[in-house]
Amino acid sequence: MSETLLEVEGLAKHYPVRAGLIRAKQIGVVRAVDGVSFKMKRGETLALVGESGCGKSTTARLVLQLIEPSAGSVRFEGAEVTKLSGAELKAFRRRAQIVFQDPYASLNPRLSVGETIMEPMEVHGIGDPASRRARAEELLRLVGLAPYHAQRFAHEFSGGQRQRIGIARALAVEPDVVICDEPVSALDVSIQAQVVNLLRDLQKRLGLSYLFIAHDLAVVKHVADRIAVMYLGRIVEIAEKRELFANPRHPYTRALLAAIPHPDPARRGKVKPLGGDLPSPLNPPPGCRFHTRCPYAQQVCKEKDPVLTNGVACHLADQLPPPDLDFSGGLTEKASQRLALYAAAAEG
Repeated sequence: MSETLLEVEGLAKHYPVRAGLIRAKQIGVVRAVDGVSFKMKRGETLALVGESGCGKSTTARLVLQLIEPSAGSVRFEGAEVTKLSGAELKAFRRRAQIVFQDPYASLNPRLSVGETIMEPMEVHGIGDPASRRARAEELLRLVGLAPYHAQRFAHEFSGGQRQRIGIARALAVEPDVVICDEPVSALDVSIQAQVVNLLRDLQKRLGLSYLFIAHDLAVVKHVADRIAVMYLGRIVEIAEKRELFANPRHPYTRALLAAIPHPDPARRGKVKPLGGDLPSPLNPPPGCRFHTRCPYAQQVCKEKDPVLTNGVACHLADQLPPPDLDFSGGLTEKASQRLALYAAAAEG
């Protein structure tokens, strides 16, 4: 797992805000993603976490070139993706697929399940009709469905089954990397367990790499190898999973972990609550974007924008007091019930 598969550097997406009768005047820019950088190794799962609206899903679509970046670089096996077009871009998309968040909206209601899974193979010219049908049935078995389900339509399935169909569709062209855009957030907890276990099993069987976008840290702890924390369009901390939960270095990471419910409130310790509201990406604060809510902010935080160094973007990372909340232990207890469901689902 040492080979770098995907490398993102300085990735940005800015949306102009216009006003006027014919919207001819630009009055501002929404900085949805503003300088995201990370590397992903072959065979690993990199989780991207943060509050809603921080730019996680936009980053996923930028990596796949579903939307055009305003700046930055995306390299896949060393080749620059942002400069690809036509047949070259089509070839890249065969090797990089996405599982969307909403299993109800991501499937075409006019196509049967078999047609849905075969469509990517037809687009990329893989096999003949007979082999594509056989491949679709094989994929249905792989994701825990039956071959006869190929004749049915999306509305005949539950949310968990639809997400399995979405996973089968993503795997149809045998990709190297799959972007999972909050693939279990719309599902019940027991169904989440089944889908998460399925993703892990498929990764072991097929050697897949995942960019896993989520906000449920119990799920992230179960599936990720490394975790990148996003805030207002930027990554503020990135670390190995065990290190991040055992020793969160950025105040925002601590706040995210502290927000996880604990079965025993007396053991949570004293956590300084975040102040204020999430700033607007239309008008981000100067300096560190988190300083308006950070309980440790100093004058340097208001004036100077921190650079991601040694895995953290914080001027005070080496000066913060040790956390008085047992993040790793607390999360382990919190996650134990969820993980018991995962184990039961795997055995069943």
